Amino acid sequence: MDKIDIILSLLLMQNSRQTYRELAKICQLSVNAVHKRIQALIDTGIIRAFVTKISLYALNIIWVLVFGDSEKGSQDEVREKLGNHENIHWVVNGGGKSLYIGLYLRDISELDSCISFIKEVAKIENQRIGIINYTGNNPPSNLKFSQLDYEILYSLRNNSRKSIMDVASELGIAAKTVRRHLENMVENKMVEFSIEWYPDAANDINSIFHVELDQSTNKEEMVSNLLQKYFPNVMYCWAFSTLPNLLLVGVWTPTIAEVEKMRENVQKMGVKSVLPNVLYHGKLYNTWRDKLLEEKANPSRHV
Repeated sequence: MDKIDIILSLLLMQNSRQTYRELAKICQLSVNAVHKRIQALIDTGIIRAFVTKISLYALNIIWVLVFGDSEKGSQDEVREKLGNHENIHWVVNGGGKSLYIGLYLRDISELDSCISFIKEVAKIENQRIGIINYTGNNPPSNLKFSQLDYEILYSLRNNSRKSIMDVASELGIAAKTVRRHLENMVENKMVEFSIEWYPDAANDINSIFHVELDQSTNKEEMVSNLLQKYFPNVMYCWAFSTLPNLLLVGVWTPTIAEVEKMRENVQKMGVKSVLPNVLYHGKLYNTWRDKLLEEKANPSRHV
């Protein structure tokens, strides 16, 4: 991959229903060039699906990252056992025996049982727990899905780029009805269109930088500066309410030598320390969030 491929991937993660023309305008490429690049990402297994899900916002999901060193021998076996848990949506192996485990919680009360499960399966004794987006607030009370909303989302679940006409034909309704419902869900942040992205299928280096900040550092300013200065090499920055002096920074580089160069650049931004950890295998898993959509869209199957 090159920087344009990374930018396209990140744009599709934010909204995988964007048209090739829209993507081409952002990237200053021809529509044909964008189409070829995306097809190449699909062919190499980097993009494995265009997906539609009920949004984290609409479900008031608490997003948690658990990470640490696993004492288990077979990391592949550990990863698959973890992925069977209904709250675990993402597991990535890093250098040594490090694991990064993403959780979707319906309620903060689920956290203790998830942590116990991870400790038992992965034997992570030094695990750290980062809560990424928990406010304790419910979404607006008027945020309600209709039965047709669920059926439209279910139709798009494994192909978010499916045309409105195809969805309408599948559901036996008018295209303008599908469009109206989708526009309403998008406007109210009820839906997410994304991709299943597997950058480890490429030969590039994907890392997570553990960036320790001084207590006086403004975390929001640091995140903004990192993204503005080093995007798309810096792809994302995760800050945690439970780990106030830590940022986890997702970094892409074409070579291992550039990992060290990026580490030096970030270190010069006045942080306390920067510890890169190269990621080498990850997998996404379905969770209760996906099961909920199936149940809501097909209630007769679950009577």
